[in-house]
Amino acid sequence: MKQHKKKRSFAHRAPFTVHLCTLLALLASTGLQAQQTVETPKLVVNIVVDQLREDYLRYFSTIFGEKGFKRLMNEALVYHSVEFGFPNVGEAASIAGIYTGTYPYYNGITGDYKYDFSKNREVSIVADDNYLGNYTSDRFSPLALLASTVGDELKIASQGKSEVYAIAPNAAEAILSGGKYANGAFWLDDYNGKWATSTYYKDVPWYIERYNASEAIGNFPEKMWAQSHTYYTGFPYSTRTTPFAYNFVKTDNDRYLKIKQTSLINTEVTNVAGKFVEYAGFGGRSAPALLAITYYAGDYKSAPEPEEYSYEIQDIYYRLDKELERLLDLIDRKVGLKNTLVTLTSTGYYDSVNILPPGAKPTGEFYPNRCTALLNMYLMAIYGQGNWVNTYYNHQIYLNKKLAEEKQINWQDLVRDAAEFVAQFSGVQEVTTAGQWMVDDTGRSAGFRRGMHKKSSGDLFIELQPGWVVINEGNPLKKEYVRNNAILSPLFIFGGQIKSEQVYRKIKATEIAPTLSYILRIRAPNACKDLPLQEIIK
Repeated sequence: MKQHKKKRSFAHRAPFTVHLCTLLALLASTGLQAQQTVETPKLVVNIVVDQLREDYLRYFSTIFGEKGFKRLMNEALVYHSVEFGFPNVGEAASIAGIYTGTYPYYNGITGDYKYDFSKNREVSIVADDNYLGNYTSDRFSPLALLASTVGDELKIASQGKSEVYAIAPNAAEAILSGGKYANGAFWLDDYNGKWATSTYYKDVPWYIERYNASEAIGNFPEKMWAQSHTYYTGFPYSTRTTPFAYNFVKTDNDRYLKIKQTSLINTEVTNVAGKFVEYAGFGGRSAPALLAITYYAGDYKSAPEPEEYSYEIQDIYYRLDKELERLLDLIDRKVGLKNTLVTLTSTGYYDSVNILPPGAKPTGEFYPNRCTALLNMYLMAIYGQGNWVNTYYNHQIYLNKKLAEEKQINWQDLVRDAAEFVAQFSGVQEVTTAGQWMVDDTGRSAGFRRGMHKKSSGDLFIELQPGWVVINEGNPLKKEYVRNNAILSPLFIFGGQIKSEQVYRKIKATEIAPTLSYILRIRAPNACKDLPLQEIIK
């Protein structure tokens, strides 16, 4: 007799279903717990070192202590290659890109300076006559910054409860890293050696007033920068046989500009940052705080006989390592490194002294004034009398649009003819017009587009061949050597529950801001289109 198998009821399957659901819930809960282990820090210290090179950190590692760069290299999440992705990378544009998470095309910061046609000269990118200075005669504000920063978004999220301060050698560095809503931004004045700010910001804290009154470098009639070791071995090329020593006295009008090229400025930065760590109450409030710090790691170009691979640059790195150790110790004592997130990165360029061997000549010389004069003559031959060229500035030519409108000249034709003429000059690799980069965001034009802004950039962008020298006829001694080589720029993320890891893939500088925003649990800056770094998300 054929037997039929009994069908198993739902009741028989229920225990398995229950166990499966329980397992899935447990896994989901475990996953959520794993994602939530990174606590929001009480303090974020974002350090940008102007011209820091990752390869130099390796070359000079034998002279470093254990609690500075080596500590970050061993304990931090380390990215070995940060790319900025636009032409004319410099301190102001790079810092703006780091803190806004976007390019000059959106944030408006195309360089350290801009050309002011009303004054017929270059001015700081943050120049603003509407605001006076404290401890300075210069007038600056962050209103040239067209995108929000991480600090701005932190102030918005906390409804003003978060403290945001910025300290840097120069005004543009401090102002752009602080943003529009910062409590304060401070820099060393070029003429009095005091820590200055703008009346755009609310006030000067009492501990900065006190520091300026007695401890700031401007209070000392003489300062010396002397070599820390008898010799350095990071480079095999130095010809010096004796240690260097430089005296900076008050009778020298360029005293503080020179000091900003030495390790003395980094000591000053740490001193002032230490005052904020000590007295600003970081870590004691419900909302996290942000302290933006800028250091210097470029060449000492004011040396009587500057060298490309010098003892000076090695000493700057050696003493910067000591300053970094001192800063981390200050933070640990006052706030606790477990409560602090520290990031450190570079501005992504290196301004070399470019000394050629004896008897050697550059590949060629480019004279901007001659170029613009010949261009104006050429355009007059086509379109009639007039000053068709306003100026040449920062590899860009500004044409006279008002004159073209008065003469009813087709603007696109004028720009095209000018570009074709300039492209014939010796040493000119390529000429890109504003019309090209404003409408084309693909291919090679994409890089130009990211580095320009329609309000401040020129009508023609000139790319010169590497090895050429730009000579300003008004100041023949001031030469600009064209180098298009990339440098290795690192990023360190350290503190809290951040795990140590070495990452060698290339990342974008514009990914730093959304990463900080993710950790702070705030919105990314309003023009930022990149996501947080995957190592932080995972």
